[in-house]
Amino acid sequence: GGTVLYTARCPEFVKPEVQVRGADILKKHGIDGLVVIGGDGSFKGAEALSKNGVNTACVPGTIDLDIACSDYTIGFDTAVNTAMETVDKVRDTSTSHERCSIIEVMGRLAGHIALWCGISNGAEEILTVERYDYDEQRIINSIIEKRRLGKKHYIIINAEGVGDSSGMAKRIEAATGMETRETIIGYAQRGGTPTVMDRVYASTFGTKAVDILMAGATNRVVAYRGGKFVDYDIHEALSMTKDLDDYMYDMSIRLSR
Repeated sequence: GGTVLYTARCPEFVKPEVQVRGADILKKHGIDGLVVIGGDGSFKGAEALSKNGVNTACVPGTIDLDIACSDYTIGFDTAVNTAMETVDKVRDTSTSHERCSIIEVMGRLAGHIALWCGISNGAEEILTVERYDYDEQRIINSIIEKRRLGKKHYIIINAEGVGDSSGMAKRIEAATGMETRETIIGYAQRGGTPTVMDRVYASTFGTKAVDILMAGATNRVVAYRGGKFVDYDIHEALSMTKDLDDYMYDMSIRLSR
């Protein structure tokens, strides 16, 4: 994150004395309200600033879609479209060369990018940190069966948190005899031209955050939930949990058969 703002994580900010210093610096420069863009870590920092006299309003921004209080987070649509386009291109080679392709997408702690890519690209396997049981033999058996039925390629979308794409490719090729290659998309998913969805949601989130500060409120998180733009107390937002959508995950398995 922080590509345009040139900001990054500050590990020292967990210390109370550093939080006080940060608030004092903002006040020194006449800044009495701050819009904080990020995830749970950024929200905790905003909560600390609020306690130290700086009004804060947070905007959910992460490509991982893993902020529990919001159904959407800025960056996800751009990232998942970048990954989807890459998988489409890799699929062409996989088909012509009759390969198994393992394509690793971002998602160290959450598998939303992997799930959405897997569904949109028609992948045979989707491996996420939330659901993968590490039963590699099942995947091998499935590849062998699909080849027997005449399948020309086999696409595996692998979340970063599962990892070991290179090792998995070697083991699958050795066990199945099917040429297997890994592709790690990496940081290309964190940049590029924002989609219209990201632009509109970011504009709306940002405007609502400014409205909150102009109204004199503080310690709030803007979110999109249940089809509406809402806001929550930061502490309440941080207490929420989020998982992959069960129906979408089950659907991905049915569609891959």
